[in-house]
Amino acid sequence: MHQLQPFSLFLMLLFSSNICIALDCTSSENGNQNKVAFTITVNQSGQGNFTTIQNAVDSIPAGNTQWIRIQISPGKYQEKLTITKDRQCIFLEGAGSKVTSVEWGDHESTDTSATFTSFPDNIVARGITFKNNYNVKLKPDQLNVTQALAARVYGDKSAFYYCSFIGLQDTLWDVKGRHYFYKCYIEGAIDFIFGDGQSIYERCAIQVNVGTYIAERDSGYITAQGRNSSDDPAGFVFKTCSITGTAKAYLGRAYGAYSRVIIYNSVLSDVVEPQGWVAWSYVGQEQNFEYVEAGCSGPGADTSKRVPWEKKLSATELIQLVNVSYIDQEGWINKLPIFF
Repeated sequence: MHQLQPFSLFLMLLFSSNICIALDCTSSENGNQNKVAFTITVNQSGQGNFTTIQNAVDSIPAGNTQWIRIQISPGKYQEKLTITKDRQCIFLEGAGSKVTSVEWGDHESTDTSATFTSFPDNIVARGITFKNNYNVKLKPDQLNVTQALAARVYGDKSAFYYCSFIGLQDTLWDVKGRHYFYKCYIEGAIDFIFGDGQSIYERCAIQVNVGTYIAERDSGYITAQGRNSSDDPAGFVFKTCSITGTAKAYLGRAYGAYSRVIIYNSVLSDVVEPQGWVAWSYVGQEQNFEYVEAGCSGPGADTSKRVPWEKKLSATELIQLVNVSYIDQEGWINKLPIFF
């Protein structure tokens, strides 16, 4: 701890200046709104500023308004990582999702089991795997699969690039807010992308792992989207994605009375159940769902046996949902520090 004292003192001076307090996290003193103000390094061997990611996050003072990069060296970080509400403007940069991972094994509760939790607005991550390894340690004949989240994301304007999310049940809780996932890998079996987020998943690989870690039984469910009113802007948009797997799965089941999922210009393997969608607890309210497939290809894209209440949107209605403006009318994505 002694060797970190000069670094901690520098951080205190950096964030106590009036100039820094006045800056928004999408700006820098050089006029380059994509530039980070400072970089903190994490290395398990002790060659960085910190040996754990959580300690690096906790070193950023509450109320931070500048983009701070936490640069994470390759390694398997066995820790439960939480970014609290008062620490926004953080850029977590791994060395690549194949070599940098955060892994933990809590389970049973959606509110407490996530390996990675992000509460604040303005969070971006690149090149990191977030994994909950509880269920994936089960033997194939064990059936006591339970909620075990890899990640849950609350804050608005959060983005993930080249990240992986791995679990079985409830892998990724896209809780609320506007989120952007680009070239991410998401793996699970049951409701493994769920929540009330307003999100675009672009060029992502969706992998159904029923039959890989657990004995193949009932079909899996890829999404459980929780929109609950007609004026709620929430929804999951899968744009130019691929859906593959080891066993059958439904595209989604309704987690809310106005559940919305759009699958656009994507490649669907034969893992997709012909019916496509399930009303779950909202039987009789199917007219309120907004489940849409458009421009898709592959053996799983045959919609001839889909549920009759799958929606058909006009070209104008569709473009309003698949265009990046659905989550980004003010241009926040292009201001992220990942682009500098």
